[in-house]
Amino acid sequence: MPNIKLITFDLDDTFWDISPVIIKAEMATRSYLESHIGKQDWGSMSDFLSYRKELIKEDPSYEWDIGALRKKIYENKIKKANLSHSEQQKLVKRCYKMFLKLRHEVGFYDGVYEAIEELSKNYSLGVLTNGNADIFSFEIGKFFDFSISSYDVQSNKPKKDHFVMSKNKYKNLEFDQIIHIGDHPVNDVYGSHVLGINAIWFNKNNDGWDNHDIEKPIQFNSWKSIVKLISDNYER
Repeated sequence: MPNIKLITFDLDDTFWDISPVIIKAEMATRSYLESHIGKQDWGSMSDFLSYRKELIKEDPSYEWDIGALRKKIYENKIKKANLSHSEQQKLVKRCYKMFLKLRHEVGFYDGVYEAIEELSKNYSLGVLTNGNADIFSFEIGKFFDFSISSYDVQSNKPKKDHFVMSKNKYKNLEFDQIIHIGDHPVNDVYGSHVLGINAIWFNKNNDGWDNHDIEKPIQFNSWKSIVKLISDNYER
């Protein structure tokens, strides 16, 4: 049995439900922008996602620099307005600041805080996220040693960069001494498993496991059970 020393966690849809938060932030920011430049045609959500993909094709760095991607979307809307360049840039900054604030107005799943507090007593804890939430902006952040975003490594999970950077923060730490916990079967479970990291799947909706490349991982659907799950499966 490996001697676990580090546990890393995904954030969005692992600590909280992100969809309603992003939708609220998106709508509020659009309304704010339109209050300055007039009504805009945003199209459907499918249109919006297609537009994002087009921008990423033009500049692949937007794939991991989602802050710059969002600012670019604002810029392209605002540049059509009768504003000076300086005014446009200030409005972009205000819109992005507003969006970032609203995307942090999340509701943690029941039991997250208590589980993290308990696990921090015996393990080093870190965050590995493809998003731009800052764990240190929450009270729970005091239990974490580090947070690694896609911007930090210029790539997204399931690529290895997040996982390698977390391992390299500790001298002589091996991959099999790490547990990674996340909701995404590919980005979190597969991405960590192929490196030899112990993957635990947060399966909130009790979905079936259909990734036949690897065995069905240890899973849980309530944060109130994770401390015992780790103790039962990994502690000597």
